Amino acid sequence: MDSGWRYRVASVFGVVVLTAIAASLVNNSIIQAIATTLPLLRRLPTDPPSGPEFTFELLVTVIVVASVFLPLYKPRPRRILDAVSLAQKRVFVAMLVLATIGYFDYTYRLPRLTVVLVTPLLLMALPAWFVWIRKRPSTGGERTVIVGDDLTVIEHVANEVDGTLLGYLCPTSAVSTAKLTEAIADGGSGSVGLERLGGLSRIEDVLVEYDVDTVVLAFEQADRAEFFGALDACYEYGVSAKAHRDHMDSVLTASSGIGTLVDVEIEPWDIQDYILKRGFDIIFASAGLLVLLPVIVCIAGAIKLDDGGSILYRQDRTAVFGETFSIYKFRSMVENAEDETGATISDEDAGGVDARVTPVGRILRQTHLDEIPQLWSILRGDMSVVGPRPERPELDVDIQTGVVDWQKRWFVKPGLTGPAQVNKVTGKEPSQKLRYDLEYVRDQSFGYDMKLVARQVWNVLFDVRSVFERR
Repeated sequence: MDSGWRYRVASVFGVVVLTAIAASLVNNSIIQAIATTLPLLRRLPTDPPSGPEFTFELLVTVIVVASVFLPLYKPRPRRILDAVSLAQKRVFVAMLVLATIGYFDYTYRLPRLTVVLVTPLLLMALPAWFVWIRKRPSTGGERTVIVGDDLTVIEHVANEVDGTLLGYLCPTSAVSTAKLTEAIADGGSGSVGLERLGGLSRIEDVLVEYDVDTVVLAFEQADRAEFFGALDACYEYGVSAKAHRDHMDSVLTASSGIGTLVDVEIEPWDIQDYILKRGFDIIFASAGLLVLLPVIVCIAGAIKLDDGGSILYRQDRTAVFGETFSIYKFRSMVENAEDETGATISDEDAGGVDARVTPVGRILRQTHLDEIPQLWSILRGDMSVVGPRPERPELDVDIQTGVVDWQKRWFVKPGLTGPAQVNKVTGKEPSQKLRYDLEYVRDQSFGYDMKLVARQVWNVLFDVRSVFERR
């Protein structure tokens, strides 16, 4: 890997220059005249811009294409067909954005002919550029480092590494805990017989400095932020991430793989997909709170008229990596119900039959309207619209004692709905619920989120209709 930055500079430079050349060519009057002789393009007006208009059009085209290609600037090892398909996909996305800008910008319309003509040029030029500069997948002799938090695990993993093993990274605390006979500073030698290249904070520097091809993750516990921080660094710098079968959760690794070291299957979200997900969360929560404002007022009034108690009920829930956050719900039980009885129940398990549930609360639970205040948690970023449903910390502790891998649900941000909720699986069936939640951890994507949201909205509407039909 050419330090990573050479690839980044070359990829950005190629996208900017090739896009500028393509945009300049298609705005030539002769090129446009020839193009409009084709039957499909004959109706498009030819009006090549000049001066400030041409500068504006050129800058808009370059900025849009360069921004859309952002994920491809990471020096990830790619085969030719992968490089071509990814680049062509980004070209189509960029052209869609340009067409949208041209449609909505009424002060100066981006000419449709420009978008139509620049598309085939970029579909050929940009994939060819990324094929030329791509980082080839290693075929052997990989330069490998081990990253972990336990020297015993690191030593075990080191015995399975083929190729050139450069050393390992681990926290200083792990070295101290191991009671080494010698002090180990960055660059010193450790008890595992390998060179310690530093702590976890140096991973990005080490990947570049040592031209690393592969990182083997050797964490004692994979449900910690440090593991995903190392994985994110590998993704950012185009380095393959592997793990030992005996020291890695099956949720994270490819099920099909030969040997004891297997690829880590889960990758951090693409920056554009992350922006789409977070953007959807904000839009969904904002629109929901605005549209449901009259319903919120009516529910608040109904709760007050019912027993005069508080409107909202605060609960602590488990977030990413076992941390906690507070959510609010419309109170559906008598005031201080759990304090009086000493019992804690999941909001999913209570249903509408518990004696502590108020008449108004029963309707709220059956129609899912008690969950409306959680839109605020989504807006704040504590939750997402889609993800494993967060449980109360005390319930998580109870479930963990009987369900292996329950904490692996904490790999992603909790959600208002998820595969388990869509399939009507509750906390009464923790093993089945875990299966659905881990399915989301493995297969999460923005498209998958949209399917789950559509199904959940349909389920809620069906439940609301059923409640009114019974009355």
